[in-house]
This record gives sequence, C-alpha cells and structure tokens, in this order.
Amino acid sequence: MERMKQMKNNVLLVLTALIWGCAFVAQSVGMDYVGPFTFNAVRCLIGAAVLIPVILFMDKSARKSGLTDEEMKSRRGDTKTLVTGGICCGLALGIASSLQQWGILFTTVGKAGFITAMYIVLVPIFGIFIGKKVRLLIWFCVALAVAGLYFLCMNETFRLNTGDFLVILCAVCFSVHILVIDHFSPKVDGVRLSAIQFLVAGIACGIPMLIWEHPELPDILSASMPLLYAGVMSCGVAYTLQIIAQKNADPTVASLLLSLESVFSVLAGWVILHQSLSIRELFGCVLMFGAIILAQLPEKTKA
Repeated sequence: MERMKQMKNNVLLVLTALIWGCAFVAQSVGMDYVGPFTFNAVRCLIGAAVLIPVILFMDKSARKSGLTDEEMKSRRGDTKTLVTGGICCGLALGIASSLQQWGILFTTVGKAGFITAMYIVLVPIFGIFIGKKVRLLIWFCVALAVAGLYFLCMNETFRLNTGDFLVILCAVCFSVHILVIDHFSPKVDGVRLSAIQFLVAGIACGIPMLIWEHPELPDILSASMPLLYAGVMSCGVAYTLQIIAQKNADPTVASLLLSLESVFSVLAGWVILHQSLSIRELFGCVLMFGAIILAQLPEKTKA
C-alpha cells in the first residue's frame, strides 16, 4: 500500500515536470510581448486566482460528505503554519524565478538550464544539514542525472560570469523551495498552501516589474495565451501537484523527478517548435531517464 502511494506521488511529480517543460514554449512565445518579471508576476497571480474556486469547491464537497467544521479545520492545518509556509514557499519561488530570468539576460539558455537543474545536487546536500538521510543509490542517480543534464543543455564553454552566478543563486533558491515544501506540505492543506505561495511570489516578482519594466495592458493581452498556460497549468496545476505529491515523497527523489523538466522542455521544443534534437541531447535524455528509473528502486529491507 505504501509502495503504491509512493508510485502515485512519483507519477504526479513526473506530470508536474512535463507541464513545466512545455511551459518553456509558452514562456518563449510570451517573452516576445512582455518582460521576464512581468511574465512571472502575471502568471503567479493567475495561478493564485485559479485556485480560489478550487478551494471553495473542495470546502463545499467536504461539507456535503458530512465533515464537521472541526474536522475541516484539522484537514486545513494550523492557520499560522499555513500562512508561514505559504510566505516561505512564495518568497523562495518568487526570488528563484526572478534570479533565473535576470540571469538569462547575461548568460546563455543552455548554461541557465544546466545550472538551474543543479538543485538535484543541492537538495540532498542541504537535506543532510536538517537530518535527512540519503541512500548511496540516490547519490549515484544524482551524479548520473547531472551528467545527463550536461549533455542535454551544455553546448558552450563553461565559464562563470554574472549571469551564471545569478542562476547559481536561483538553483539555491529552488533547492530551498523544495525543502520548504517538504517541511510544510504534510502539515497543511496543499491547495491553500499553493494559493498563498503564488500570491506571495506574484508580489515578489511584481516589485521589480514595476521598477524596471513598466508593462502596458495591450502587451499583456497580446501574451494572453502563453500567460494563461503558464498561469493555469504551470502554476495553478503543476505547482499544486508538486505540493500534494511531496507530502509523502523523499525530497531528493522528488528533485530528481522534477529535473525531468529539462528533458521535457527539449522534447517540447522539438515537437511544438520543430527544433532539432541532436544525438548529444538524446544521450542526455537517456541518462536522465536512467537516473529517474534507478531512483525508484525500492530500498532493501533488513531481515
């Protein structure tokens, strides 16, 4: 039963990575009309708005099923913990997204993709400091996944510049985001946590938007379709699936599964935008999928 629950969570995390990977296409098109901070701010606020009717529907369904107000309050978790978790998740997400978009202005997309996905290394390292144990097999899978990401994303000489440094900070923030979700998601309602997260992230991205980009409504409306996909699917659906799935998932395995985003982004570019997929990139995909499959092998139990 526990194994089935784990597999269900892993499937949800892979689905999350698929939605995020396809969102790169939407973001690529949307950036023709608006700046990076505007895109992030609007899509996060859309994500928060989408979840409001979902929360109302869930509450109505719970009441119809006969749950008392006390039982519903217990399912939601402590209000202070919920708000604190939402703020922490939202700040981590907003800062990470802003650093990534800002860093891309000074570095190549290939480098940014590789460096961002380094959270699959940082999560287990950070996890050690908060008492998380990591199996030797998982460390091997991390190394295999990093090698796969290198072949998948890196086509330039690896030299650190301002943009690379900003994206490294982005990877650190995404690592913190995964660990913060791992801490709060078992304690509170995942959908509510996600809604607060997006509201906070939208505000966090909105500040640099107003300072540097000064967006106009016609430009935002021109990017409406990419923004709706990124807001509804990437934020409203995918990040909520991440929070729900991480309730009972190992954060290191979760980060490995979520790193499939890089694979799906390349495949989405190939299928939707008709971008060529080189032998090198295909080899990277194979290594990534190999790491994901190995990470799912059950731990041997002592007799």
